[in-house]
Amino acid sequence: MRVIVVGAGVVGTMHAWHAVNRGHEVVQIERESEARGASLRNFGQIWVSGRAGGEELDTALRARELWEGIGERVPGLGFRACGSLTPLRNELETAVAEAAVARPDAAARGYQLLTADEARAANPALRGTFTGALWCGRDAAVEPRTAQLALKEALLASGRYTFLGGREVREVVGTASVRDDHGDVHTGDAVILATGAWLGGLVRELAGPALPVRRVRLQMMQTDPLGETLTTSVADADSFRYYPAYRSGALDALNAGQPQDPTAAEHRMQLLMVQRRDGGLTIGDTHEYEHPFAFDTVEEPYEHLTRVVESFLGRPLPRVRHRWAGVYAQCTDTSRVVHRQQVRDGVWLVTGPGGRGMTCSPAIAETTADELGW
Repeated sequence: MRVIVVGAGVVGTMHAWHAVNRGHEVVQIERESEARGASLRNFGQIWVSGRAGGEELDTALRARELWEGIGERVPGLGFRACGSLTPLRNELETAVAEAAVARPDAAARGYQLLTADEARAANPALRGTFTGALWCGRDAAVEPRTAQLALKEALLASGRYTFLGGREVREVVGTASVRDDHGDVHTGDAVILATGAWLGGLVRELAGPALPVRRVRLQMMQTDPLGETLTTSVADADSFRYYPAYRSGALDALNAGQPQDPTAAEHRMQLLMVQRRDGGLTIGDTHEYEHPFAFDTVEEPYEHLTRVVESFLGRPLPRVRHRWAGVYAQCTDTSRVVHRQQVRDGVWLVTGPGGRGMTCSPAIAETTADELGW
C-alpha cells in the first residue's frame, strides 16, 4: 500500500509512522520546508491528567503508551515520564484535587494527593508557598521543536518514506491522488489530509463550509535555563477550570468562592510549565476563540504567568528568550477527540484535536490505520 500524507505536523507524522511501521510506503507532503505550526508551538506535554473520562482518556492513555514505545526507538524525541504537579494554595483548590482523586479512573491517571513536603521532595525546584499538590504519574513530555525532525529521520531510515517539503497540495484528482503547486501528481491507495489549522482553500472545498472545527489562538513563552532541574511538569489551579476531568461540585465552589484573576479570565488562561532539555522553561498559555485573531502578542498574560510561576518556584523567573503565538484546530464539539471524515474516494481529512494534538496523535493515527485496514 502507498499512503499520501498531507501535512507534517504531529498528527500527519504519526499517520506516516503507523503506515511505515505496518510495512507501507509513505509520501509526506508539507507546504513549509518543515512543519512550523502548532505541533512545534506547544508544551510537548503528553497530558493525561485533565482529560475527560471515557473515549478521551482512553485515547490519551493509549497515546501515552505509544509515545513511550516510540521514544525508546527514537531517542531524539526526548521522551521522559516526568509526571506533573499542580500545587494547591488553599482549601478550595485542595477540595477540587480531592474530588479528582476520588474519581473511579483516578488510578489509571496516576492521581495522588501530596502534602507540600511530598511535593517538594518530588520536585525540589518548587520552593514557593503552597499547601499541597495533585500528582499525575501518567503525564510525560517530549521536545516539540525537534520531535517531528527526529521522527522524520527515523522514517527516512526505513527506506519506505519520502518527504516533500515546500509543496502545497492544491487539488484532489481521481481516487487517492493529489496535485501539488509544482504540478506534480501523487497517487496512492489512501490520502490523509492532516492539515492542522489550515482549514480554508482545499479543505473547505472538500469538507464544505459546515466543517465542525474552529481555530484557536494561544500565546506562550520560553525562558533561559533555570539553572536546576524541574523534575515534573507544573500546572496551576486554573487548569482545574479548563480541563473536563476536574468538573465537580468542588470546582463549582472554587469558581464561586475564588474568582479567576481578571487577566487570566480575560485571556482564558491556565499555567502549564515544562522544562526543555536545555534547561529553559516553556510556559503558557492563553486561549482566543473569536475571529479575526489579533496579529500581535499582548504583555499582560506574560506578566500574570510570571507572577504565578515565581510564586511556585520561590525565586525570580529566568530571562524570557522567546514569546510566540500559535493557532490550532479544535472540534467545535469539544467532547470529540478528533474530526475524521472521508471527503473523496480514498481521501480522509483528520483534524481538530485541539490542545490534545500532541498528547493524542499516536492513538488518533493508530485508529485511522485500523479503520482503513492498513
